[in-house]
Amino acid sequence: MKNNKKQPTNCEQCAYFMYDDEYDCDVCSINLDEDELIRFMSGSDFNCPYFKFYDEYKMVRKQN
Repeated sequence: MKNNKKQPTNCEQCAYFMYDDEYDCDVCSINLDEDELIRFMSGSDFNCPYFKFYDEYKMVRKQN
């Protein structure tokens, strides 16, 4: 039987997850709505609809 459940997203691999000097920690730069924020804060199985994989070597591959 195939499992169709999506894997939770990993914020640390997201392009929108960055360091904020003001808060001195990593934060999501996307403004989640109230329902999304509650799901995010309540557990680790949150599937973010805005997740975009951050690939720091993307530009290097384009240059070659």
